[in-house]
Amino acid sequence: MTEAMPVYDDFEDEGPSLVLKPVPRITIEAFCEMPETGSMIQRGAEDRRLAKAHLTVHMGGVPAAIAYFRDTATPNLILVETHQSGEELFGELMQLAEVCDAGTKVIIIGHVNDVALYREMIRQGVNDYLVAPFSPLQLIESVSRLYIDPDAPPIGRSVAFIGARGGAGSSTLAHNVGWCIAEAMREDTTIIDFDLPFGTAGLDFNQDPVQGIADALVQPDRLDDVMLDRLMVKYTNRLSLFTAPGTLDRDGDLDPDACESIIEIVRQTCPVVVVDLPHIWAPWTKRVLLGADDVVISTTPDLAGLRNTKNIVDLLKQTRTNDTLPHVVLNQVGVSKRPEIPVKDFAEAIEVEPTLVLPFNPQLFGTAANNGQMLDEVDPKSKTVLGLKHLASVVIGRKEVQQRSKSILPFLSRLTGKKEG
Repeated sequence: MTEAMPVYDDFEDEGPSLVLKPVPRITIEAFCEMPETGSMIQRGAEDRRLAKAHLTVHMGGVPAAIAYFRDTATPNLILVETHQSGEELFGELMQLAEVCDAGTKVIIIGHVNDVALYREMIRQGVNDYLVAPFSPLQLIESVSRLYIDPDAPPIGRSVAFIGARGGAGSSTLAHNVGWCIAEAMREDTTIIDFDLPFGTAGLDFNQDPVQGIADALVQPDRLDDVMLDRLMVKYTNRLSLFTAPGTLDRDGDLDPDACESIIEIVRQTCPVVVVDLPHIWAPWTKRVLLGADDVVISTTPDLAGLRNTKNIVDLLKQTRTNDTLPHVVLNQVGVSKRPEIPVKDFAEAIEVEPTLVLPFNPQLFGTAANNGQMLDEVDPKSKTVLGLKHLASVVIGRKEVQQRSKSILPFLSRLTGKKEG
């Protein structure tokens, strides 16, 4: 019996979400001249990366800001919109500077796209200049640049995997996509298994570490590079594992702050962090899911899978308006004699085109699971593996790194005088 071909979207889609460091806990006051600008700033304020900041929008532009701060202490950051330019603008900015406390930063939102004007404002002490109209992400990026150390290393991309129902294969997909990112795309990757009692990362990679994610959750404030190295398994040069204990000593009621802290610390040490979430709905799973850079939902072509997938997709659309849509993987398609919802109808109902449709392949998945291997190790030429590599490419925005042909080895050996092998 031949293996059915996975179905997936073309690579040229929206691309992965922009990775920006969260803005710290600061106070922002915005003074707008146009309602449209105020609405755009408010959309930015609702973004997950500004969740810790407190932002208030006022109308009235620079004059309103001057009047407001004559009797009020200035916040960490002031956003002011103006249609002025030249002497009128700089006269207003001088008056604003007189009422600003030391340390307050200012971003001007203008309507004149002029490099000379921008340079003069920066020379006068303005911290940044945004030309309207702008997107919420442009605003967040501008604010982030002011409060994030430019010399600090970039943070890694977090990709959360969640199953729309039990048995949808989310963990298997998370582990295999993590493997593909590390080994096929050659990007350092860490897999975090948050399913403490029933996690399978250890089993899937044939590892049984003494310590893991449960130990980090006990004292997340003590987690540093040294402790990370002790608790994580270095599976390959590019792939590390933060495994769950797989015992019933701990339940699934985790501290949301602790989970978020662990992910942020790992992101500081690794370009890609794959987060394997259990199929439970709790405050901590919701926060981790909504805080991820990208989300992959694994589901099955039945009514429960459709309902739950739509609920998750709708939640992500409502709360992550500045992020790309979640990636939906329709798994276990084509089970013999099982009535299924057609892929086209499934996609229309959830209003998202599946990134990947994986046919039912119990032989390949069963062999890999029972041997503690990745699918790529069992059958690297499998069509299923090709589909997973495509998903990995879409998630991180990179394609597979092709290995050099071995045919060049004899030529190199002649140059170096060494024998092949």
